Amino acid sequence: MNDPLQDPRFFVDPYPTYARLRNAAPVQKVPTGSGGRYSFVVTGYAEAREAFTDPRLSKNTARFFAGRPSQRDLHPAVSQNMLATDPPQHARLRGLVTKAFTTGAVARLRPYITGLVDELLDAWPDHGPVDLVESLAVPLPVTVICEMLGVPEADRRLVRTWSGDLFAAGDSTRIDAASHAVAGYMTDLVTARRGSPGESLLDDLIAVRDGQDKLTEDELVSLAVLLLVAGHETTTNFIGNAALALLQHPESLARLRAEPQLLGNALDELLRFDSPVGIATFRYSTEALTLGGTVIPEGVPVLIAPGAANRDPDRFPAPDQLDLDRGASGHLAFGHGIHRCLGAPLARAEGELALRAVISRFPDVRLAVPAEELDWRHTRLMRGLTTLPLIV
Repeated sequence: MNDPLQDPRFFVDPYPTYARLRNAAPVQKVPTGSGGRYSFVVTGYAEAREAFTDPRLSKNTARFFAGRPSQRDLHPAVSQNMLATDPPQHARLRGLVTKAFTTGAVARLRPYITGLVDELLDAWPDHGPVDLVESLAVPLPVTVICEMLGVPEADRRLVRTWSGDLFAAGDSTRIDAASHAVAGYMTDLVTARRGSPGESLLDDLIAVRDGQDKLTEDELVSLAVLLLVAGHETTTNFIGNAALALLQHPESLARLRAEPQLLGNALDELLRFDSPVGIATFRYSTEALTLGGTVIPEGVPVLIAPGAANRDPDRFPAPDQLDLDRGASGHLAFGHGIHRCLGAPLARAEGELALRAVISRFPDVRLAVPAEELDWRHTRLMRGLTTLPLIV
């Protein structure tokens, strides 16, 4: 059996694969990579929620790979970031940045985000085509997180390029090179901000490092890299996926146009329907455990698939249908438990404001090409379009 998560058809439409795996067993062993390697994939909703909170599934990848030969050259700032830690280290690092992403903090950013959305859409042509990914879904969250971190405007295109390269499935050389490029850039930016401090989130982290010594220098750079990359990748995919879903369901699009107050609640269904994160970041078993009736031995990778769990019919009836009236607030698009996406409130706000503006400003918007011709990113971690050409 080949790795089902590396099949080119999986990147275009992962849901038949997810359904086939889940129907066989909500937790099962699948081959990954070469040389007889394998992982356990969690596709059931109940099992995914349980796995997200099971302390026997560790995120400490440094411990997992210790002493194992590797041909990879990932920079430690990428391979050993906050996402790859367990308590108590995880709680310490997360606590240093949580306040910047609370609901209240994001509410204060909404006027800025609204203005940025309007500025981006003002540049759209009166008649298409226009690429929603390139002209809205990418620059909106990139600009917001770069503003928060104090990344100069001239450097933001590089940031986007490196970030995209980090998720280039099957191209380890490209991924490794991008990890060193973005880590080197953030190291230099930390040095520059030390010499000329400001009021950005990065300046706050530098003050913690230099003042209270709660961060090592490596932790500071790693946290900055994580915020920079994770701060926009999920949102970019969310905006593109949600826009496509609405264009493919014109009755839902028409309803949101007529009743824009529904959009806030509709976000959960859009996130559930086509989750911007297909398979969550790496975990491994620190001891043998049983999950969903499947025995997982000690010391093996475990991949939790929010994209599959969000289409589990045991939790969401008729899961392949977009239903704006569905109670989808329990979706796992942002994960669950202590590792739930820190930036979820920001991603929701950016997605809501971007979609609301497109829906209201462009009543005749439609796809410029057939949906089957759209190009999807080749990564099992992220689920997102490379382009979304529209006629406006």
